[in-house]
Amino acid sequence: MSIRWPRLLSPTNLSQIIRMQKNPLTALQIFSEAQFKYPNYRHNGPVYATMIDILGSSGRINEMKEVINRMKNDSCECKDTVFVAAIKTYARAGLLDEAVSLFKNLSQFNCVNWTQSFNTLLEIMVNESKLEAACRLFLEHCCGWEVSSRVRSLNLLMLALCQKGRSEIALHVFQEMDYQSCNPDRESYRILMRGLCEDRRLNEATHLLYSMFWRISQKGCAEDIVIYRTLLDALCDNGQVEEAVEILDKILRKGLKAPKHFRHQLDLSGYGNGGDSEGIKPLINEALVRGGNPSLASYSAMAIDLYNENKIAEADSVLNEMQDRGFRPTALVYEAKAAALCKERKVVEAVEVIEKEMVEANCVPTLKVYSVVVRGLCNEKQSVLAVELLKKMEKQVGCVADKETYSFLVDGLCSESRFLIASRVLQEMLIKSKLPCAKAYCRVIRGLCSVGRQYEAVTWLEEMISQAILPEYTVWNSLVASVCCNIANIEACSEVYKRLKSSSSE
Repeated sequence: MSIRWPRLLSPTNLSQIIRMQKNPLTALQIFSEAQFKYPNYRHNGPVYATMIDILGSSGRINEMKEVINRMKNDSCECKDTVFVAAIKTYARAGLLDEAVSLFKNLSQFNCVNWTQSFNTLLEIMVNESKLEAACRLFLEHCCGWEVSSRVRSLNLLMLALCQKGRSEIALHVFQEMDYQSCNPDRESYRILMRGLCEDRRLNEATHLLYSMFWRISQKGCAEDIVIYRTLLDALCDNGQVEEAVEILDKILRKGLKAPKHFRHQLDLSGYGNGGDSEGIKPLINEALVRGGNPSLASYSAMAIDLYNENKIAEADSVLNEMQDRGFRPTALVYEAKAAALCKERKVVEAVEVIEKEMVEANCVPTLKVYSVVVRGLCNEKQSVLAVELLKKMEKQVGCVADKETYSFLVDGLCSESRFLIASRVLQEMLIKSKLPCAKAYCRVIRGLCSVGRQYEAVTWLEEMISQAILPEYTVWNSLVASVCCNIANIEACSEVYKRLKSSSSE
């Protein structure tokens, strides 16, 4: 290993040097040598964060743990985001106990705010259906000075309870927020309203709506219409159309502060007899959007909510009206539409959202909308089209695919047995400094072997070893079987053996 050390080393210099290394173990060696070469140099929090991120993203759990312990012993000031990254790494590796242990030992580090780590760990536990453990963790740490805000963590617990059909307990949690000196935010109301309506607790949901009027809806915020719509739809689905119409009137007066002339013009009396519950829903949606001062926020909120529920036709109607009234849809609206179309397996229409609709609306496609559509194409076995879309994306200034999108594309190509294209995408990842994971390497190598491309397979194997990534035993089996199946190709077999031997000796 030969690097050009600067005359004076700063933490910023060292971060740049170790990020340039393909091999995480080489980066770790440089990181360790720095303090011996420069006696007056000391690692700081950002350098430790860089090293931990490199080791974590490459799956070097033991080495990452050692660096975390060194950071603790150095007592250097560090940010909460360092531990967020480590907790996520442990969770991806199936080591949730290690993540919990790290969090419980944060008092030994020079870190004064644990809020992000706390919320990240709670979210992981909730997603893995470890609700009891999440509740215990919350009770142990929610009142400590290290957690600056408990609103998001309480929202996570309410979400978990609602997903399990226990919205009545989630309601108790919500009511307890006042005693905990926590002010529920809009997300708190959205989660609980949806949970209560799904459990058909419509009386409690109605009372929750009234509490919004004097807490978060005093100024008639346009984004509240999503929460109002949840209750009104549930009432209509339950045959309580008359109650829905009455509550809509209260929403327009107290929640959205609608002008009197609009309320007088609105006539839904013909639906108050409990008749066409489906026919009144679009009228309610229209009343909610237009009730206050129609705005970009109100139209966007309604369209996104409808797309999230896969009500594409209704959402398209809102989107068209939005544009007719002179409002330009944001990228978030198109992201929601593309995701809804992909869920419905309408991937060609999802591509048109990027290539046609966003262009006509003068809306620049974002990385997220590209990623959503690339995933949808791969799921529908149209990975070649996904590759073409990725090429168009990279021509856009400032829009570069992330490692996750590349990895999904490689996986999709391999599942369609397009191993040569997958190999080219893997090469593109390396050029863009998006180091592939072991799974991507192994799948491409096995695929190349299956189509008789031993030379490329060995090249990728050498690249794996240069990055200190250990191949699976199935990779070696595939290589040996592929090369030796043709006895006449003795020369190629010998060459492969020599290259593998030299690589392993390094």
